[in-house]
Amino acid sequence: MNSSLNHSTLLKIDILSDVVCPWCVIGYKRLQKAIQELQLEDKVCIEWHPFELNPQMSPEGENLRSHLAAKYGTTLEGSIAARKHLTELGAELGFRFNYFDEMRMYNTRKAHLLIHLAKEKGLQTVMSEALFEAYFSNQKDISDTEELVKVAVQVGFNEAEVCYVLNDRSLTEMLQSLQGKWLSNDFNGVPAFIFNYGVTLTGAQEINTFKSVLTRVIAEELV
Repeated sequence: MNSSLNHSTLLKIDILSDVVCPWCVIGYKRLQKAIQELQLEDKVCIEWHPFELNPQMSPEGENLRSHLAAKYGTTLEGSIAARKHLTELGAELGFRFNYFDEMRMYNTRKAHLLIHLAKEKGLQTVMSEALFEAYFSNQKDISDTEELVKVAVQVGFNEAEVCYVLNDRSLTEMLQSLQGKWLSNDFNGVPAFIFNYGVTLTGAQEINTFKSVLTRVIAEELV
């Protein structure tokens, strides 16, 4: 899939997502599958946009089960069932959810800074995938600067460049401003997928739903 617009691109997809959102993983993987099945990899440009589910989260984070219980009223039984369901869905899509009892919810602001950094080099999708994997598959603290540097270096970035971005106050303010624009346009949750600045799907839709929208929007571009 293209990560920057070019003369052959027919479809721009904006993805509003958070790194610690399992349904963002499922939604993206289903979209990816739909694009592959329609053989549109070279016709699509994806851009990722920041949405912090917990912008006030403390640096040390919170136990994930405790966090979900306090925020959504999720019971222990509900949590166990949800983790099992997500793990099964992930496996079907080639993604490994590796939940554990002491898993924590983290502040994701610095992770979003990395995704923003990756935009210039056309590596946003690679970076987003790497961060999803770091948190959900490899049990990493994706609020920790050291861990984020490791992820970014593996993606192909220079360590000094990464450290600068993660500590740049002006970039953090810019990130918060970007999020504010989405909120002001009534985007209050993730994932959200916007096709060619118009058709919008929210939530982790089924593969066939994504295929239907992709087919329709591509057809409109070819008219």
